[in-house]
Amino acid sequence: MSDFGAVEPGTDLSGYARDLIRMHEAVIGGGRSPLRPRPLVARSWSRVLAAGLVPDRPRARTMLGVDDVERRRRASSLTTVISELTQTVSCLAEASSQLMLVVTDAEGVVLWRHGSAKVRHRADSLGFREGARWTEEAVGTNAIGTALTEAAPVQLFSGEHFEQFQHPWYCTAAPIHDPRTGELLGIVDISGPALTLHPAVTALVATGVRLAEAQLWRHHEDRLARLRAAAAPALVALTGPAVLVDEHGWVAQAIGVTATRRVAAPHAERAITVPGLGPAVAEQLADGWLIRPDSGARSTRLELDLSGPPTISVHGGESGWRSALSARHAEILLLLHLSGRHGMTVLQLSNALFGDPDHAVAVRAEVSRLRRVLGAVLTSRPYRFTESVELTVELGNAEHLADCDFVRHTAGPALRALCDPRSAAQS
Repeated sequence: MSDFGAVEPGTDLSGYARDLIRMHEAVIGGGRSPLRPRPLVARSWSRVLAAGLVPDRPRARTMLGVDDVERRRRASSLTTVISELTQTVSCLAEASSQLMLVVTDAEGVVLWRHGSAKVRHRADSLGFREGARWTEEAVGTNAIGTALTEAAPVQLFSGEHFEQFQHPWYCTAAPIHDPRTGELLGIVDISGPALTLHPAVTALVATGVRLAEAQLWRHHEDRLARLRAAAAPALVALTGPAVLVDEHGWVAQAIGVTATRRVAAPHAERAITVPGLGPAVAEQLADGWLIRPDSGARSTRLELDLSGPPTISVHGGESGWRSALSARHAEILLLLHLSGRHGMTVLQLSNALFGDPDHAVAVRAEVSRLRRVLGAVLTSRPYRFTESVELTVELGNAEHLADCDFVRHTAGPALRALCDPRSAAQS
């Protein structure tokens, strides 16, 4: 059986459908049956019974109007891939003329159907048409609604449906997600008369979802490429670091900073904090935003968390972010924090980190990489935090730096010295 298939290959569909219908009558009626529902089906039946649905009287279908369906289609990212989904199943659909592709939004509202007129007409009698909400609460156990509830692919066959009127059907559904964010976009379903269930349907649905999500990602990359091309003349004249993003904060190009995939959604009237830039402001450019360091005097709050693996939290303007740190970068930040406004020279940092003054080149390289992560929070000659930066250190359960696991296991001689009992009182 496939990962989510309801029927073993080679099963007598007619006989199995009769067995499932008898099982449905017995189990829903409170009796006993030699055939038990699959765990997924049993969970769904329990949910819909608790919701007050009855199997022999279908709940009235509420249909959205044409205008509402069109509005939902326009708002759905799946609009851009519906033709690819249709083409994926068209070969099998044309061969059998007995199945129907259905695509819903994340709320289970049917937005598109594709299939022969005969099977669509049969689906109309169930209220299985554009504008219908095909959730468990609305129509009982069905592949679309159960896939939404279980957040997983589902295939149901004949008597596994809760409503008796759906017993002549099979349905196979899988969630489709935004490949950028993981957000649920909707459900892809293939349905048809139960006795026409094709062994390839489960694989076909899974393939359709994978191809659609890949196409969504390609559309995303194409939009970022168009943004880069439109902004190219302005970017050539730039001096200093900057990040070009789309309207949702997805990074199209990073200049002079370590690129991240996404930043806080830009806004012209407020500052944001961006990895590699620190406090930053955005200006509209082409169909996106150009984000550059904020030259104003806004404060930036850093929190160095040493209670576990080192992390840094950065807050400035109306946004913030958190990132893991290398042990070396965490050492540098802690040393500069302890040095206060006096800061540390390259040679002092070399001695603190390596025990000798001979690693100045390595120190400069590490600080340069750290700036590309944090942005303009450090000044040079000597190295120290800018006046607008405030850093706090979180030690977890440790009361003093000397008790902190990170400090006790760090490689740098200056921080190891803090664990000396003679130095602990000074920490």
